[in-house]
Amino acid sequence: MALTSKITPYDPDWPARFQADKPLIATAFGNELQAIHHVGSTAVPGLVAKPEIDVLIEVEQQCNEAARDEVLQGLGYVRGSDLSPGHHFYRRNVDGVRTHKLHVCTRGHVSIRQMLGFRDLLRSDALIRQQYAELKLQLEASNTGGMADYLEGKAPFILGALLEAGLGVDE
Repeated sequence: MALTSKITPYDPDWPARFQADKPLIATAFGNELQAIHHVGSTAVPGLVAKPEIDVLIEVEQQCNEAARDEVLQGLGYVRGSDLSPGHHFYRRNVDGVRTHKLHVCTRGHVSIRQMLGFRDLLRSDALIRQQYAELKLQLEASNTGGMADYLEGKAPFILGALLEAGLGVDE
C-alpha cells in the first residue's frame, strides 16, 4: 500500500503555497478562528517531506461546522474522520494527488502543542531533523500498510523527541 505522496526533497515554494492558501482557508472559520499555522515537514526548511501542506487551525470552539464544511468543500477540501474530540481533519486532493491537510483544533488541544512543538524542534535542531528525515525515508521504503503504518512508525520518535526536549505532551 502506498503513502498518499512520495517523500521528496525540501521545496522552498512550500511556505509560499501555505501563505497563498491561508486567507482562503480563513474564510471558512469567521469569528471562531484564533490562528492558522504552517506545520508538518513542509514547514521545516531543508527537511524531506511528502509535498502536502499541513495546516493547523486553532478555533475557540468547534461551531458552525456545516457552514465551515460547505466553504471548505468549495475550496476542494473533504472532511475526514475526527482524529480525536476537538481535532477535526480535512484533506484536499488535486487530480488524485494529496496537496493539503487541515487540522482544526479547539484552543488548548494537546495536538496544537505537539504539532507546533515538534515543528519548532525540527527547525532548531539539525541532528533531530536529520534523524527524522532518515526515519521517514526508511518507513517509506519498508511500507506495506499505507499511511496508518507510516504514522504509527513515526509516533514513537515524535513523542520521544518532544519529551526529551521538555515539551510535555499530556494535557
